[in-house]
Amino acid sequence: MDVPVNERPRLRTQLLQLAARQPEDAERAARFVAFIDAYTDCAQRSLQIGHLTGSAWLVDPSGERVLLTLHRKLDRWLQLGGHADGSLDLSAVALREAVEESGLSGLRLDDRNSTDGSAILPFALDDHRIPARANEPEHTHYDVCYVIRAGPDLNPVINHESKELRWWPIADLLQAGVEPFLARMARRWLGV
Repeated sequence: MDVPVNERPRLRTQLLQLAARQPEDAERAARFVAFIDAYTDCAQRSLQIGHLTGSAWLVDPSGERVLLTLHRKLDRWLQLGGHADGSLDLSAVALREAVEESGLSGLRLDDRNSTDGSAILPFALDDHRIPARANEPEHTHYDVCYVIRAGPDLNPVINHESKELRWWPIADLLQAGVEPFLARMARRWLGV
């Protein structure tokens, strides 16, 4: 199933706005736009070379901690997120995945990156290779990450996708040994 044509310009605009605001994402944003323009099924996991995903920089109400998952299949600490399953509303994908993977209630998209208050804009981009598994070849995830704020419920519930869920002090993600994307998001969040 192809993504509706009218959804493409909105996502393209959001990616270019992020690139203008965050020059370190400019080259990556250009790759994402080229990918979206080249493949009408860019949001479908059936596209075997790669597909879009949405993820959550899920912060506690104080903005000092982020919820990460020890991913069951990849055995790495990562932000919550998942497949777009045909949608180019990747902020909605990120919110859906954050709710599903955390079990938390009261989550909301954070509009701190919105330039005019009318759209939730991405926080960061990451394209990374996913290793081959039984029924899937190696492929690329084109991940668009959004800031999501937790409400008063801060007791996550582990589901089948996680080995563990943990609130991490964001400053701790600047340490050696952390996934490069998490360290990059932590630097951006902390303004360092």
